Amino acid sequence: MENLKDIHIGTLVREYVNEQGIDMNRICRFLHSTENEILEMYSMKSLDADVLLKWAKLLKYDFFRLYSSHLILYAPVGRQNKNEVKSKLPQFRKSLYTKEIIDFILELLADKKKTPVEIINQYGIPKSTLNKWISKYKQ
Repeated sequence: MENLKDIHIGTLVREYVNEQGIDMNRICRFLHSTENEILEMYSMKSLDADVLLKWAKLLKYDFFRLYSSHLILYAPVGRQNKNEVKSKLPQFRKSLYTKEIIDFILELLADKKKTPVEIINQYGIPKSTLNKWISKYKQ
């Protein structure tokens, strides 16, 4: 899995295009862009949301989930403030871990890059949750 702490979306899009073998002419037509503009997108660390949405549709891959996974792993959980104004926007539970995140955490353990205590402290994953993952996904 790619490092979710530092996402370079252009590189990831290019890698996925190469994996899927998508023809440059098809990409240009779909995105209404020139080949040079596509190559420039590959070099960009971030892309406009509309452009990234088009890439996601073309490649049938949810690139936005990379950012959601980053938030789950690296954004601290905030405490609810009694004076906080309720938003009309949808509220999401941060504690929902995707299979990719679970695999990432278990890979850190398997490769001995982090100890369980380091994972619990750095990512805020409850000890009981980590232990369930270890027993459930033990290889």
